[in-house]
Amino acid sequence: MQVGCHVSISGSIDKSVDNAVERECSAFQIFTRNPRGWHAKELTKEDIDNFKLKLKASKIDRFATCAHMPYLPNLATPKDEGFEKSVKTLICEVERCAQLGIPYLVTHLGSHLGTGEEAGIKKLVEGLTKAGKTKNDVIILLENTAGQKNSVGSDFKQLGGIFKQLKPAKKFGVCLDTCHAFVAGYDLKTEENVKKTFSEFDKYVGIDNLKILHLNDARGELGCNLDRHYHLGLGGIGEKGISAVVKYANKKKIPIILETPIDDDRDDFENVKVAKGFA
Repeated sequence: MQVGCHVSISGSIDKSVDNAVERECSAFQIFTRNPRGWHAKELTKEDIDNFKLKLKASKIDRFATCAHMPYLPNLATPKDEGFEKSVKTLICEVERCAQLGIPYLVTHLGSHLGTGEEAGIKKLVEGLTKAGKTKNDVIILLENTAGQKNSVGSDFKQLGGIFKQLKPAKKFGVCLDTCHAFVAGYDLKTEENVKKTFSEFDKYVGIDNLKILHLNDARGELGCNLDRHYHLGLGGIGEKGISAVVKYANKKKIPIILETPIDDDRDDFENVKVAKGFA
């Protein structure tokens, strides 16, 4: 089983591996830089070497690690300046992942800001295609959305349509977030419904393209479009559904990453243990 959570890089980027090991992770996700700003401090040779050495010593499979894009970029925006900055950031993050030996970069699909889905998808495909031209082995993963206003990619058919436009195909994959899928209307409450949901995902996107699973319960109910993650088994999806998702991901050998909250109810340590228990 490859399971873990998003871990902090506070102090230095190699500390993320320490944090993953401390939480008994066999998979993990990071931001390679401050996710709340546009500026990225350059990675030093020491940063890169220390990260790679610690990862190797941890025995965590490199292909069970991923990075996540920062919050500000919007690849579906109609605003030229914002679009250019977003694409530049995406390319920069792909290159940083390549330096660190991280094989996957998860990206949100963005908001069309009211210009319509067709216009938003056109900009998104344009931006992703530019980033796909980078000369490295990093695979950009498209993350399904929760179906918020002006967003694209919450519907598997639409997500698959976006994915199939991207070239070269080997530079792209998909990250499925269970909270996002559930609040977008895909029922994950029972084993039977989990099978149906993944069958639909396979039909339109392809299970072989699913490289990372974001395992999160939802604060909201089915179809509410509220992007609020919650502790495994305690939210709208519940224990039966989360358990079925874990078993499915394990069977398909898809690394599982938790992005659950840290509060008085549970922390990362406990949620990782709970995920392992569902296996």
